[in-house]
This record gives sequence, C-alpha cells and structure tokens, in this order.
Amino acid sequence: MPKEFGRNQRVAQFIKEELSVLVQREFPLNQYGMITLTNVEVSPDLGSAIIYLTSLKSGSSDSDTQAKEKLVAELNEQKGQFRQELSRMLTSRGVPTLRFKYDESIERAQRLTDIINSVSQTDSQSDDESSS
Repeated sequence: MPKEFGRNQRVAQFIKEELSVLVQREFPLNQYGMITLTNVEVSPDLGSAIIYLTSLKSGSSDSDTQAKEKLVAELNEQKGQFRQELSRMLTSRGVPTLRFKYDESIERAQRLTDIINSVSQTDSQSDDESSS
C-alpha cells in the first residue's frame, strides 16, 4: 500500500509553512499587502522548489503588474537567505533551491466569475424585458 504523502509533499508542506512565517517577517505588509504562499512544488529529487504566491493588494492594472514583478524579484533576490533559514529548521541533508513565482490562478478565477456574473445579469435582464 503506497504512502498517502510522499517525502517531497511533506517537504513542500514544511517549506510552505515555514516560508509563510519568514516572508511575513521579512517584508513590510504595507508595501505589498498581505503576501500569501498558495502552493509549493518540490521536484522529485528534492533539488528545487517553486513557491507560488499571491498578494492581497494586487489587481489587474499595469502598476499592480509592476508591483507583482517587483515583489517576485525581491523575493528571488532573498531566496538564498530564505534557504539558509530553512536549512536550520529542516532535518534533511539538503534544502531545495527556491524560486518564487506569482500565482495568477486566483485572479483568473475572479475574472471568470465576474464574466459569468455579467453574462448571467445580462441574460436575466433580457429575459425580464422579453416577458414584459
């Protein structure tokens, strides 16, 4: 019977929990809003990890896009320090190399929901007009 969670999944969960604390402690919340780590993918050989994040302050305008890029760039600049902190907490021999990416899935889901709601409202308005 296979294990429910493989080692890389346990490492991913550990990294997500510990980095959540480190990121909140290292970055001012007023500049980027609340930074949330949404997912961590660890390679099967535990050599690398991609950390997906989102920010509560973000939106879809150009300035927000630049803010997202700046946030990811700053986190990627600090990834060595984050990795060093993780190595103190992680009991395994090695710590995966870290790479941060912005998670667009939540914003895409919101845009799709907005589109569906606007179509639903348009349909209900046209139904109301045709029944009159």
